[in-house]
Amino acid sequence: MADFEGRVAVVTGAAHGIGRATALAFGRAGASVVVADHGDAGEAVAEEVRASGAEAVFVRVDVARAPEVAALMEATEARFGRIDCLFNNAGIEGQQAPTAEATLENWDRVIAVNLGGVFYGMKYAIPALLRAGGGAIVNNASVAGLVGFAGASAYTASKGGVVQLTRTAALEYAAQGIRVNCVCPGVIDTPMVERVIQGSPAVRDAMASMQPLGRMGTPEEIAQTVLFLSSDAASFITGGVFPVDGGYVAR
Repeated sequence: MADFEGRVAVVTGAAHGIGRATALAFGRAGASVVVADHGDAGEAVAEEVRASGAEAVFVRVDVARAPEVAALMEATEARFGRIDCLFNNAGIEGQQAPTAEATLENWDRVIAVNLGGVFYGMKYAIPALLRAGGGAIVNNASVAGLVGFAGASAYTASKGGVVQLTRTAALEYAAQGIRVNCVCPGVIDTPMVERVIQGSPAVRDAMASMQPLGRMGTPEEIAQTVLFLSSDAASFITGGVFPVDGGYVAR
């Protein structure tokens, strides 16, 4: 495991699923962790990180609101003095509907959280990373940012936008010591996927079979990819788009 001793990591959407697994992984690797989420469950995750021996604080934030994201980064610097790593993870699936039947409210909310939240995270974290002498940003996109999914126009558009934001920021800040990459998870066993499955074993089996490896991924598998991309072991990697999908986009 990479050593993040003395580094500070901010994880958004950290109360559940991939975000929780990544916050815990950063803590086990020695980082001080800011657990950022819009719900109360983030405090329990911060306590889990502290139980592993790392420093952690919970900050409540709605990533769709720019002032709240700015306040998150300011609070992190005030508490720990720096930001070294950012995992822009917060996201929502939105409602399923064909494009012409999708609501404007759903479009606005999904784009605001999934795309706006990543933009705000980078916008307000990058100055702190520069003050720290550089660092790493990992954005959470999706295989839905690489291929189309019927009934998910807002979601796929938002995740495709995350891919392009990642590439653009990577080019802009490479010379200043900031690396920016994104992960594109396939079907991962998270609360978001459980909401889609709605308790149906048949739907679960169908979603698992979408991956050539024949199973869903785990949040911990995504977390390990995020830690690698955030670590010195990935020092020559920036602007990368990494499917972690059991082979889905290779079909």
